Amino acid sequence: MYQSEKRGRAKIRIKGQGATLLSLLLAAFCLLCSSMEARAQKVADRMVATVNSGVRTDLITYSDLLWQLALQPSTPLANPRSEDLNSALQSLINQRLILQEAEKLPAIAPSDEEVKAAIGELVKQFPSSAEFVERLRMVGFQSIDDEQFKEIIRRRVAIENYLNFRFRYFTVVTPQEEANFYTQVFVPRFKSRNPDRIVPTLEEARERINRRLTESKIEADTDAFLDSARESAEIIILSPV
Repeated sequence: MYQSEKRGRAKIRIKGQGATLLSLLLAAFCLLCSSMEARAQKVADRMVATVNSGVRTDLITYSDLLWQLALQPSTPLANPRSEDLNSALQSLINQRLILQEAEKLPAIAPSDEEVKAAIGELVKQFPSSAEFVERLRMVGFQSIDDEQFKEIIRRRVAIENYLNFRFRYFTVVTPQEEANFYTQVFVPRFKSRNPDRIVPTLEEARERINRRLTESKIEADTDAFLDSARESAEIIILSPV
């Protein structure tokens, strides 16, 4: 799933917003806190940022950052580092921007089967399912069946579906591009790393090369999309981390 930390040229502001916006945010935050208290969550929460691309204003809280970190293997949770929190914040800003666009296309809403499969793939990134569940519990979830946790994964799948719809399905790699990559990148790199082995032919390496070029194009297109979205969006940092 896409988690770029690319900052782009966003119109990011620090606090100092109108009373109406802050009143709405405080009301939403109170509702959020009430929900967390009902779940006996032990994380001290606060508002961190808002994101509005013209669809609505989304609130990002400190808990959101911890939830993001919990899904990243080997990232400390007990005393999260500022760089990790800021990386998580940039990823969440990107996710909110993409999600606001994705929700305009209800046909790509993820199914329960897709969400279940995504959770299964996520668990595989950790040493064991027990360790993964323990990380979830550290940030307030009870298990992988926690509805709020599944909603986070549902949003991630929706983002992935949207990126596939907007970019992957329309990405074309030409035979000439494959040939150029083969001679200019693949062969020199293979010889450097495997001096005693026979270099695969273009046909033998074509599938790998095509996959590599496809992913590079999708990443470039996604970065360009996020740069544009950040330029036009209003991103307000309420509490630096």
